[in-house]
Amino acid sequence: MSSTPSIQISVINASTVVADSEVQPVVDALQTQVNNDFRPAWGVDAQLTFVPTGSNPVPGTWWLTILDDSDQAGALGYHDLTPDGLPAGKVFAGTDLKYGYTWSVTASHELLEMLGDPNINLTVLIQQNDSAGTLYAYEVCDACEADQFGYTINGVLVSDFVYPSWFEDFRAEGSTQFDQTNRIHKPLDLLSGGYIGVFDISSGSGWHQVTAEQTPASLSMRANVGSRRERRRVPRQRWVKSLSHREILRNVEIYRKRLERITAARRAA
Repeated sequence: MSSTPSIQISVINASTVVADSEVQPVVDALQTQVNNDFRPAWGVDAQLTFVPTGSNPVPGTWWLTILDDSDQAGALGYHDLTPDGLPAGKVFAGTDLKYGYTWSVTASHELLEMLGDPNINLTVLIQQNDSAGTLYAYEVCDACEADQFGYTINGVLVSDFVYPSWFEDFRAEGSTQFDQTNRIHKPLDLLSGGYIGVFDISSGSGWHQVTAEQTPASLSMRANVGSRRERRRVPRQRWVKSLSHREILRNVEIYRKRLERITAARRAA
């Protein structure tokens, strides 16, 4: 008999652009991905519980919250941690839809990375010599995050993710599997549209993104407020706990009424 996973995650729909009926199949697909794909590779399991619009998550659970965009996150008071001080992830579905990305891939991305590095503080040191080295962020989806490299579970597109071997630079090219869909063939390699956060310990220049194309980061790679990439650059003592979900729901109504007034004013203009 299998035991209940110790990690309990509430998937909360606070978005105005995706309905509960659209979210539930995604949650089911994410649960299958965790159980069948991520757990065998990473040894981490979790139980997901869908929290429909207007409902409250169970206290003591991690949060994966579906939002419209970072503006909404700020307006509703979602911050860096749950009210209990536990890990929290954010999915900006409205931003994805606006720019033609698939929000279920982003949800998969954020979920798996939260499971792989919940405290957003793990790194791998690749040391070039006695005085030079580079820290690689322990993010499991960034290297292969583009929608085109995702795969489907019950008709839902989810994100590809790397295996622990991807961070092991002693691995020879083609010697093992480096990602779930087997498109990456050597350590630390980036697929088209992929990127990874790095920190040059010699220069002390801070975190920056390295991209597959060696070009400046695109919109999808920018650090939204409250995102994992933004939080990795902020000292943990500056992280802020979220409001209680009861307060957030109250703010949701205020936010939606504000959107309705703005929309009505635009139509009347």
